[in-house]
Amino acid sequence: MLKSLTFLYFSPTGGTYRAAKALAQGLAEEVREADLSDPGVPGAAFGEDDVVLAAVPVFGGRVPSCALTNLARFQGGGARMVTAAVYGNRAFEDALLELNDFATRQGFRVAASAALVAEHSMVHAVAAGRPDAQDRAQAAGFAAQILGRLASPDAGGPAVPGNRPYREWKPMAVPAVSDACTGCGLCAEKCPAGAIRRDNPRETDPSACILCMRCIAICPQKARALPAPVADMLTQKLSPLAGVRRENELFL
Repeated sequence: MLKSLTFLYFSPTGGTYRAAKALAQGLAEEVREADLSDPGVPGAAFGEDDVVLAAVPVFGGRVPSCALTNLARFQGGGARMVTAAVYGNRAFEDALLELNDFATRQGFRVAASAALVAEHSMVHAVAAGRPDAQDRAQAAGFAAQILGRLASPDAGGPAVPGNRPYREWKPMAVPAVSDACTGCGLCAEKCPAGAIRRDNPRETDPSACILCMRCIAICPQKARALPAPVADMLTQKLSPLAGVRRENELFL
């Protein structure tokens, strides 16, 4: 096991964090964390002796743009990186490839990658309760294999699925706001995309919103929700996956 590891994660509703934290704990005795969903997250410069785990959710088959914006604050300097794309039981498509390409441009050496499953942030019946005990046990097994790869510094990077150019990102909608909103501004303060106006939290910029669900999850008044037509469409589309268990995947 490594003595230490830096864990970079973008996890607006906690699923990505939980899925990848199990992997981080299997890799190192000490795990230092940096939240990429915090717009003010400070950057850092790494060196060849460092190991970093970067975990992001999959939105529409892609990595959220603001996650990459904040990841750009971290300079690899030849550090080895383990990447993880966390998805809600449907598909991870181009996200892992996109993350690896970006990490390489930042000067990291990608040593291993994983596609991990977590409860869907919009349709909670899909992959409900994941990561679960089985996922955590599998993460420990993944960690052992990754440690073996990290012990061979000359090993090449993993081949991961995906296509270039990456699939087009298509925003769906912005959350609806009910009369229960008190204008407390918590959603605006915590929005990782900066899409909610601080002077008027009822307004969301559709060109900036990535529908990460954080504002819906943290609203103390439960005043924000997916627009009903969007919620109905997603439920109809994704409900067949509720009875399917996708497995985590490791790429070395």
